[in-house]
Amino acid sequence: MILDEAARLIKDHVFLFMEKKTEVIAMSKKQFHVAVAGATGAVGNQMIACLEERNFPVKSIKFLASFRSAGKKLSFRGEPVVVEEMTETSFNGMDIALFSAGGSTSEKFAPVAAGSGCVVIDNSSAWRMDPRVPLVVPEVNSHAIAGYTQKGIIANPNCSTIQMVVALSPIHRKFGIKRIVVSTYQAVSGTGQKAIVELDAQVRAIMNSQPVENKVYPHRIAFNCLPHIDVFLDNGYTKEEMKMVHETRKILEDDTIGVTATTVRVPVFYSHSESINIETRLPITPEAVRDLLGSAPGVKVVDDLKTNTYPMPIDAAGQDLTYVGRIRKDESLPNAINLWVVADNIRKGAATNAVQIAEILAETYL
Repeated sequence: MILDEAARLIKDHVFLFMEKKTEVIAMSKKQFHVAVAGATGAVGNQMIACLEERNFPVKSIKFLASFRSAGKKLSFRGEPVVVEEMTETSFNGMDIALFSAGGSTSEKFAPVAAGSGCVVIDNSSAWRMDPRVPLVVPEVNSHAIAGYTQKGIIANPNCSTIQMVVALSPIHRKFGIKRIVVSTYQAVSGTGQKAIVELDAQVRAIMNSQPVENKVYPHRIAFNCLPHIDVFLDNGYTKEEMKMVHETRKILEDDTIGVTATTVRVPVFYSHSESINIETRLPITPEAVRDLLGSAPGVKVVDDLKTNTYPMPIDAAGQDLTYVGRIRKDESLPNAINLWVVADNIRKGAATNAVQIAEILAETYL
């Protein structure tokens, strides 16, 4: 049963764009030349799917990757597109480039693309904390997109940060968040396709009494939890944990918020989960939070304990909303609330967020 469920999730996620019915986004009649850098990766594939699903006004599209993937064929709107090797001339004539090709590649090619007049929306961590690069979650700070003119680059936040600020931004605006304590339970797809394959292989090996190999992670991930995402820093936190600290403050535009994070990799294929405790400056109740988030953009409240209804990774996988449940008072502190937040890390946590940024960029600024 475990293997069947894992296979179903992988299949459903990869081929989601073939079946998913989405609302067509109304945009201007202007069309754009679009490049997808890192097109053959998990996030790159989802970026392509999101461009199709949301009917982005594409005049022409170019798929870019490393020389190893050059020559492969991908599909866009039913037509084959040959993947090209990314070079310094790849972005000539392009209007928008969606990057999901890794930090070092973005550091090298994003300025090249911007220099050619192409606006870059980058999914890596390379530019997120650059003060001249807007770090954007459209439901939270779409106004920041205007700052793209400084370097021609817009940064997509870390996947775990995106879902957290989507849920917390309405609360911060109304009640003022003083402190955030977050623990994450992050799916292996956040590491990439190799991690998905490794988890699948380890589960199969264990269930068949075979030797288990781990190459992607320092320890076995199947039926295990690893409190270790990215590298450890001198302060004892991981880089992933400190990303959440710094990115949250930048997106919410408030450096006074105290943020502490523990990030954990769990044996789930898709969708990150987060246990979040917040302390607010103004009095707050669970009822007020439910009402507020019930009408918040990009959020769906799933919180009915009588029917055991709460957000789960298997329900969020393949979706673009951020799901919030287990909303309850922290009885150890005044003005404190606990929440459970779940979202698909490949879609809202990466690809969808980038395409949403592109939509606003195209409609308002280009």
